[in-house]
Amino acid sequence: MRLTCLVAMLLCATGYAQEGDPGALGKEEAKAGFVRLFDGKTHDGWQGSVKGYTIEDGALICKPGGSLYTKREYADFIFRFEFKLPPGGNNGVGIRTPMGVDAAYGGMEIQILDDGHKKYEGWLKPYQVHGSIYGVVAAKRGHLKPTGQWNSEEIFCKGSRVKVTLNDVVIVDEDISKIDKTIDGRDHPGLHNEKGYIGFLGHGDPVEFRNIRVKQL
Repeated sequence: MRLTCLVAMLLCATGYAQEGDPGALGKEEAKAGFVRLFDGKTHDGWQGSVKGYTIEDGALICKPGGSLYTKREYADFIFRFEFKLPPGGNNGVGIRTPMGVDAAYGGMEIQILDDGHKKYEGWLKPYQVHGSIYGVVAAKRGHLKPTGQWNSEEIFCKGSRVKVTLNDVVIVDEDISKIDKTIDGRDHPGLHNEKGYIGFLGHGDPVEFRNIRVKQL
């Protein structure tokens, strides 16, 4: 059997899209109820800073940035995507957030960050590292791939439970209903929103995203 055929079969078996069709949804995920949010070619299904994210080789690239939101709101869901960080890259995923607010406070922001870069040495707080619920829950460190490589991430959100899995390792698993005081000491009025938009929260760094899909629960 040709190697390319074997690779394609393995990709289909695991439910991931085949290379060459970056917007495709794997069969297993389709059966499980996932839908794609990015077709790899257009901004269809997205709103907000559309011009801030270019599309190259099947990936959304944050250039120059801003906040890019889904066109519909989500309450309980599983959100899966892949991302690639440049050195020192910074972005975020807003969940259950309204549009036009700072998602870290008006909703929740799951941090996307090259937290090992030297420019963050000495001042980065635990609640700011990659995968953290910004200002609220600190994530486990040490599971990012080197910059320039693709990482896979899943954000599970059901009721008050939020779980973040990075490269098959759970780095956050929290019942936010039990949080009385945030670790950054600030007010987070959107922490307990029942629903809202999912969005990428760009800060100008060329962070890349692909294979973006969601399942409503």
